[in-house]
Amino acid sequence: MKTQPTTRFVPHTVDGKTRMVPITVDTPAPPRDWDRLILNGVTGIAAVVLTASVVWSTASIGDLLARAVIEPAAYGAAVVFDLAWIACMAVEWLARYDEDRAALPRKAGNVALIVAMLAIGAHGKIAGYWEIGIVGALVSGLAKGLWTVVIRHQTPPLDQRTRAWIQGELADAGASLALIPVRRQLQRAQAQVDAERAALATGSDHGSADPDRPDESADDPDADVLAIRPGALTTKDAVRIAWDSGVRDDDEARRYVAKVTGKAPSPDTIARYMRLLRKVAG
Repeated sequence: MKTQPTTRFVPHTVDGKTRMVPITVDTPAPPRDWDRLILNGVTGIAAVVLTASVVWSTASIGDLLARAVIEPAAYGAAVVFDLAWIACMAVEWLARYDEDRAALPRKAGNVALIVAMLAIGAHGKIAGYWEIGIVGALVSGLAKGLWTVVIRHQTPPLDQRTRAWIQGELADAGASLALIPVRRQLQRAQAQVDAERAALATGSDHGSADPDRPDESADDPDADVLAIRPGALTTKDAVRIAWDSGVRDDDEARRYVAKVTGKAPSPDTIARYMRLLRKVAG
């Protein structure tokens, strides 16, 4: 029986203290997985065929297009013909667990393959060797067909209920991902609203056209100033709003936070938040 070295962790005690230490032991080696080896070989063959197809298609279509444009542009455009159906085939592989999603890249890949084969055939006809054009076009067809067989072999068969369950899971995950930019947009919009309110409130305090009447206390709020929901903002949010409004002085930021939150903040807390904002902005 063949064996192979395997590392295991075992407890080892020295002076009353136990640690897990690695040791190497010989364990029976698993039997050779011929199915996996054959599949790897077939995948390698498909990769070689695909490479040969891209080279032939690029050379053929590039020579065809070079009759009208310069060679760098011609061969650069020629490689697109094969890359198009290869990319569609890759997307089909990624969607192999969802037959509905895999259908579109499969159809698009077939269309791109037909276009590439027609271009290769047109080159053979123009060059005066239509037989070579047909055989050359079949190279791309064989490459696509071989990869289709490989993809189909590695696509697990799923019943309708299982596919529906997978689609539901993907839909839930997609909804969670979609909410991330939406939440960011809402937060940015709310921050702009809060900053605008803060700017209006600050401007009203410094430049009111209607001074306090003699019978009003100087500490009473002006009736024309709209309060920004005292207590509704956290200290960190208020500092951020002050920063967005152009406040860079710690004492001015502390006075603003005290105004909009309704309580006197700690100078150390204000200084810490302002340092963080300067670091991000710098």
